[in-house]
Amino acid sequence: MKKMLLTGIALLSIPFSSASIAQTASDTAVSTIESFAIMPAIRSVRISPDGKQLALVRATSKDGDYIIEIHQTKELGKDPVRLGADKMRVSGVSWLNNEKIGVNFRQLLEDRGRKYWVSKFAVTDADGEGDWLIPFRERETVSFSVVDMLEGDDNNILVEIDINDNYIPDVVKLNIKTGRSSTVLRGSTEVSNGFVADSDGEIRIGQGWNRSKQAIETFVREKGDDDWVLINSNGGEDRTNFDIAGFSFDDPNKLHVITNHGEDTTGVYLLDIKTGEYSERLFGLDGYDVDGVRYDTDGHVIGYTYTAKFGKTFFEDEEYKMLQESINGLSPSGQVSIASVSDDYNQMILYTQASDDPGSYYLLSNKKDLVKLGERMPFIDKSKLGKTLYVSYKARDGRKINAYVTKPKGEAPFPTVVLPHGGPWARDRFVFDDWPQLLASHGYLVIQPNFRGSTGYGLDHWKAGDKNWGLTMQDDLDDAANFLVSKGLADKDKLAMFGWSYGGYAAFAATLREPNLYQCTVAGAGVSDLSRINATLNESPLLSKLQKPTIDGVNPVENVAKANVPILVIHGDIDQRVPIEHSDAFVAELKKLNKDHKYVVLDGADHFSDTLFYDHKTQFYGELINWLDNKCGLAPQ
Repeated sequence: MKKMLLTGIALLSIPFSSASIAQTASDTAVSTIESFAIMPAIRSVRISPDGKQLALVRATSKDGDYIIEIHQTKELGKDPVRLGADKMRVSGVSWLNNEKIGVNFRQLLEDRGRKYWVSKFAVTDADGEGDWLIPFRERETVSFSVVDMLEGDDNNILVEIDINDNYIPDVVKLNIKTGRSSTVLRGSTEVSNGFVADSDGEIRIGQGWNRSKQAIETFVREKGDDDWVLINSNGGEDRTNFDIAGFSFDDPNKLHVITNHGEDTTGVYLLDIKTGEYSERLFGLDGYDVDGVRYDTDGHVIGYTYTAKFGKTFFEDEEYKMLQESINGLSPSGQVSIASVSDDYNQMILYTQASDDPGSYYLLSNKKDLVKLGERMPFIDKSKLGKTLYVSYKARDGRKINAYVTKPKGEAPFPTVVLPHGGPWARDRFVFDDWPQLLASHGYLVIQPNFRGSTGYGLDHWKAGDKNWGLTMQDDLDDAANFLVSKGLADKDKLAMFGWSYGGYAAFAATLREPNLYQCTVAGAGVSDLSRINATLNESPLLSKLQKPTIDGVNPVENVAKANVPILVIHGDIDQRVPIEHSDAFVAELKKLNKDHKYVVLDGADHFSDTLFYDHKTQFYGELINWLDNKCGLAPQ
């Protein structure tokens, strides 16, 4: 265990070399819309294992065009090594050892007229002298993920990839110097993905989809054994939460699992692989699910994470607790997290963020010397940002709904936007959120309800959304607007709904409601036809299969005749998560029925925010604010 007691942190005025947009945008007047459209100046920062270098992903233009800067931690004033490549959009970086870095990037491909983004991975030398190695380069459309960094082996990593083209992923050992690979484990129809290795690099966990049971099945192997043992089958109306957090430090045949185990909210338990027996609940809360287990680099438990108003850790380790308390002062009203740390814990990358602070990165050296590396979005005028509150209200059937309310400057009542999250198997969190703050900067009050069907609040709340799309889930959103009106915060004659993905579906559904609370709606990348939903609802293909039977309710495209307020529809033309055909179909019906609407197609945009670039956002945000201010007549006075 590392000794990490801090002796007092001092912010040093050390010059930090960084020729980039970050140093110029904050000094140049930009409009509020443009300030939110500019891509983040710093995307991520990672420290090398030995703490001597840091890798920083930095924007070089308003559109991002990210490069990687390699800085020496003891010579931050010197010009860094700068790494980048044409025809790739850098999205992240990781240290594979003290000399080599892994670079995540995306490329836009075209196949028979269809454009689509693919995620890729490259390896190169941190000193900028070596070539770029792109593993499995010949498999242009096949993606892979890193399973394990293989501690103690500087030459190899484990990756999950369909190596033999049978649509079933395998585990492969990849040499990061030569690009050569060897198969470690063949996937099967029974155990086909979600592979996890233990601290020795032995593949011990895997998952699969049982088609006959319509269930996600989780398998484990005893230490040194080749046979898979089924430890959980999760599906149908009886589904629960079940995630493996990691292996026990004390016994390699025991797992920390996060599951309900008969309770409404998830807790952490030790599961004995040999006997199938669970321990007593190690940690859990009423009203909130557990997010995860934090481990030290040696494998012992630091604490347990959960999200109430914002993410927190219940510490089991007193030294880590003291460390966290010592750095919390960097953001008294927000959060301070350790984004990256050296093996000896003498070099740490700290990241601060609050609901009204887009975030900053710091280097903490030797547990006492602090250097600010830069702000994530230095071009935003913080004086215009709103204050975010965590509230709860009662839905019409008595269910408690938690929500975030972002309050703009000025006096209530305010024109108000109900902003439901995507998923819907997700939840909003207390962090800086671009869209509520964009709206608040223009004078709008925003509420983000964690409506029934959201995760994080227990099994009952999650499952209450099943087959209630556009029904009780939609009631929760309307009840959010009525709650704000009853508190004198919202103007009942100036209400709108705006959402993206599932939130876009909710905006479609809101357009049809009678009587209608809203003056208008905005549906971004929304699902309009429940019969068209494919297997890409979730990042996890297994969760998508688990979720699909729960999707039922109001089908917007079949009910366009009921539309009774103006709607702005926005969609990226190469959206892979929710294809643009959803919006095309809804708009075609709007046109046929002569309903009041506007349709905006974002050329070259996919579904997620990191594929919405500067021009996309400038167009999107301009249309959004203009629609609310003028078409809907909601402009703040």
